[in-house]
Amino acid sequence: MTPTDKSSAPVAPKRPTVLSKHGDDRTDDWHWLREKTDPEVIALLEAENAYLGQYLEGTDGLQQELFEEFRSRIQETDLSVPVRRHGWWYYSRTEEGRQYGISCRKADVDGAPGPDEVVLLDQNEVAGDAEFFSLGAFSVSAAGDRLAYSTDLTGSETFTLRVRDLATGTDLDDVIEGVYYGATWSRDGSVLFYTRQDEAKRPHQVWRHVLGTPADADVKVFQEDDERFFVGIGGSKSEEYLVISLGSSLTSESWVLRADDPYGEFTVFEPRVQGVEYHLSHYQDAGRDEFYVLTNEDAPNFRLMVTPVGSTRREHWSEVIAHRPDVKLDGAETMAGHLILSERAEGTARIALYELATGTHSVMEQPETVYTAGASGNAEFDTHVVRYAYTSLVTPRSVYEYDLRTGERTLLKQQPVLGDYDPSAYTTERVWAKAADGVEVPVSLVYRADRAKAGGPALLYGYGAYEISTDPYFSSFRLSLLDRGFVFAIAHVRGGGDLGRLWYEDGKFEKKPNTFSDFVAVAEHLVNEGYTSPSSLIARGGSAGGLLMGAVTNLRPDLFAGVIAEVPFVDVLTTMLDPSLPLTVHEYEEWGNPEEEKFYPVLKSYSPYDNVVDAAYPSILVTAGLNDPRVSYWEPAKWVQKLREHNTGPNQVVMKVEMGAGHGGPSGRYDSWKDEAMVYAWILERALKASA
Repeated sequence: MTPTDKSSAPVAPKRPTVLSKHGDDRTDDWHWLREKTDPEVIALLEAENAYLGQYLEGTDGLQQELFEEFRSRIQETDLSVPVRRHGWWYYSRTEEGRQYGISCRKADVDGAPGPDEVVLLDQNEVAGDAEFFSLGAFSVSAAGDRLAYSTDLTGSETFTLRVRDLATGTDLDDVIEGVYYGATWSRDGSVLFYTRQDEAKRPHQVWRHVLGTPADADVKVFQEDDERFFVGIGGSKSEEYLVISLGSSLTSESWVLRADDPYGEFTVFEPRVQGVEYHLSHYQDAGRDEFYVLTNEDAPNFRLMVTPVGSTRREHWSEVIAHRPDVKLDGAETMAGHLILSERAEGTARIALYELATGTHSVMEQPETVYTAGASGNAEFDTHVVRYAYTSLVTPRSVYEYDLRTGERTLLKQQPVLGDYDPSAYTTERVWAKAADGVEVPVSLVYRADRAKAGGPALLYGYGAYEISTDPYFSSFRLSLLDRGFVFAIAHVRGGGDLGRLWYEDGKFEKKPNTFSDFVAVAEHLVNEGYTSPSSLIARGGSAGGLLMGAVTNLRPDLFAGVIAEVPFVDVLTTMLDPSLPLTVHEYEEWGNPEEEKFYPVLKSYSPYDNVVDAAYPSILVTAGLNDPRVSYWEPAKWVQKLREHNTGPNQVVMKVEMGAGHGGPSGRYDSWKDEAMVYAWILERALKASA
C-alpha cells in the first residue's frame, strides 16, 4: 500500500455543536455532516474515496489476484436445489458474467422437475444499468399464476411493488410505490397485502391491494402506533391463515385472518404483554386444527405450547415442550405428523424432530462437533422427508433430505468449490476464552492443519447484539486467508444469542460492556495461546459489530494491527437521543433510552465516537453507505475525522463510502467480490507485513 502522508487525509472543518442532556454538555465538532444535501458533505465523502484510492495504490495486483482466486473457486453458472410447491419445482440459478440471480420453475412430472424451464424473474433484466439493485419481495400466488415482486434501486430499503402474469411473463398495471420488504397473497390470489413505513423508516402499516385496481384505492387494514414495534405480514405454512406479526426487541403480538377471507377483519391472537414473545405455526390434518405457540413466558429459553384454532387466548394453551435451561428453542415448523425444531445447545444451531403421535423428541446427529444446521426448503406440509442445510467452517453449504420413515439421509447438493479444495487440509475447533468476570466465551476457529502455531496472522470476527448468533459457516473466499497462514476466529460474545436468551441479556442495557470485554478476552486468549500476536491480529465487524469494533479499539488500541469497521454504529449516544432517526425508538429496548438518566451514562461510557482519546490507534478501514437507512453515513464519517485528530501513531484511518448503495454495500455479486478483494488486500498488507 502507498504510505500516504497522514497530513493529506481529507479534513472536515470543525463547526462545534453543543449537545446537552441531564446537565451534561458534549461538543460535537462535526455534527454538521448530517446535512446530506450540503455540497461540502458530498465533496468530503468523495474525497474520502479518492484518499482511499491513493492509499490502496500498489495493491491493484493483489486485489486482482484475490478476485481471481475468489472467482476460480466459484461455479459461476449454477442452480439451487429445486423446492416443490403446488405442482411446481422452484429454484434460482446464476449465469457466468451476470451480477444477479434468475428465478425459475419447472412443472412437476412424477415427483421430479420436468424438462421445460419457465423463467419467472431475471433480476439482471430488472436491474438494468442501476448501480444498486435489491429484491424485497418474491411471492407466487397459491394458484401459481401471479408473482408479486418488489425492487429497490438505491439501497434505501424502500421498494416498488409489481405483479407479473406468469402465463405471459408480462407485468400488470398494478404498481405500488413506497413499500417495505415482503408481500403476501390471499388464498385465491385476488388480493395482495404489503407494509408501509413511517417517517422514521419503521414498517407500521399493513395495506390491502385488490388486483386490477389503482394503488390509490388500496385500503389500510392495520396500523401500529407504538414506535417500538415493527409490523410484518405473512402466511402460515398451511396457507389457511394470514398473520400480522408485531415485534419489538422484548415483546411480540400476532393478528390472524383466514386466508380465504381477505376482506375480513384481523383479530388479535393473544394481546401483548410487555416482555413476552410468542410466535405461531398452524397445523391442520384430518384430526387436528391447532396453533403451536413458541413463547418465552416463564421460559427464558422458550417453550412450545399448543391451542385449538377457536381458543387462542393464553388460558387455553397447553405445554408440549417444556423450558430447558441448557437448550434454546428457536423455532417450530409444522409438517405431517411432526414438528421440525430449531434448537441451540452449547453454542450450536441444531435440528430436532418431534413426533406428534408419540411425543418423541430426538436430536438429529451431525458428523462434526462444530457446525450449523437448520431446516431449509420445506415448503410442503404433506411429506415424509425433512430438508435441511448443513455447513461448518470446513464443510461447504450442503442440502440434505432426511427420510422420517427410514432414517436415511440423502445429499442433494453441496456448494461446489472448484480447484483442489480438501476439507481434511483444515482444522476447525471450539475453544473457550475466560472473560474479565470469569465467564467462559466460546470461540470457533479454523486454520490449515499444517499451520505452525507460532503467533502468525489472524482475523477475529464479532457481532454481539440483537440476540443474533454468529454461527460457523463455510466461505470459499476465506481460503485465500487460510492458505496464507491465517487463523479465522469467531468470538461468540455476549449480546448475541449463541448460548441462549440469558447470553443475550447479559450483553445489553447496563450489561452491554460485557460484549466489548468478551471480545478483548477472546483476542487476548488467541495471543496467549500462541495463535497470533497483536502485531498480526485483525478485528472485523459490521453495523452493531462495527460498534463493537469502535469500542474495543478505544479499550485496547494496542491489541490489534488493524480493525475493519463496516457501516459501524459508532455515534451511539447522539443517535439514540434523536427519535426522528430510523430505528431509534425501536432500539430503546436493545440499548436503553438515554432520555432516562440510568441509561445515559452507560451509553456515553462506550459510545465509540464519544470515547476517542489521544492514542496510537491501529490501522482502521471504515465503510459507509450514503443511502444507508440503518446506520447513517455521518456516524462513520464523523468518527473517522475524530480518530485522525487523536491518533498519535503512524497508522492510517481510511474510509470507503458507497455513494449509490445502503447498509449492505455493493449489490451485484461481482461488485461484492471486488469489494471483498479490496478488504482482503488491506488485511494481508496489515497482518503479513506486521508479522514479517
